[in-house]
Amino acid sequence: MSDLTLDRLDAGAAQVVRLRDARFGGAAVREPHRHDYHELIWIRAGAGQHSIDGATVPVRPGTITVIGRGQVHVFEQGEHLDGAVVRFTGEAVAESWLLAGSSGRTIVVPGGEQDRLDALIDALGAELARPPDEHSAELQRHLLTTILLWIERWYDASRTERRDEDDAEVQLHRRFTRRLEEDYAAHHDAAHYADALAVPAAALSRALAHVTGRATKDLILDRVMLEAARLLRFTDLSVGQVAHRVGYDDPLYFSRAFKRRQEQSPQAYRDAVRGKSMDR
Repeated sequence: MSDLTLDRLDAGAAQVVRLRDARFGGAAVREPHRHDYHELIWIRAGAGQHSIDGATVPVRPGTITVIGRGQVHVFEQGEHLDGAVVRFTGEAVAESWLLAGSSGRTIVVPGGEQDRLDALIDALGAELARPPDEHSAELQRHLLTTILLWIERWYDASRTERRDEDDAEVQLHRRFTRRLEEDYAAHHDAAHYADALAVPAAALSRALAHVTGRATKDLILDRVMLEAARLLRFTDLSVGQVAHRVGYDDPLYFSRAFKRRQEQSPQAYRDAVRGKSMDR
């Protein structure tokens, strides 16, 4: 394959697929594919596993997995799955920080909220199924936004350490993550993100270090090299083409940067991970 299979939805579109005693696995498993949309996989019952960017992610009952646009996903195996898959484009809803970043997040849905989540997903599905009118797009956007806000609430409630004084830094980290997802291929410098977020570079650096323990430049480079690793593993693009895709004009400079990050050259990495997990 010269590039990843790309699954698409029309701009502004959304889709709800209900899972009822569904099964995945065996010969029917698809090849790795990239999403040109965001996906929420709600599992009320059943078990199995995904592969997200080459990493194995278990499927557990009572959880919702958030897969952002651009991630490489395979539903490898599943048994007796009840729940739903919700797909939507960036145009369909305001971007959430949950949709950005380096890997799918799995959030536990509290037991008392599971019926409400099912009802909200059913309401969205019914709205999508009816003939469109002048209210359709706005109603769909509000329903999707409510689902995402609930997921953010459940995620925040699961934080093991939550201090009121760090909330501003958490919010700045989320804004940075959204901007990074848009700009990582074009801008590798920390100053660009500080300017884009209208904060001093030192303040951005302190906030990111507090929330993540990482420097701004490290987080940028992590995102750039994640994309490079995806392309090396899942496509046959040349190293030079991969370098260009992630914002490097000089393939040699890219190769050196990649080797510093992965302790392997791009070609050696590709040879090692083809058909294997990206987890070392």
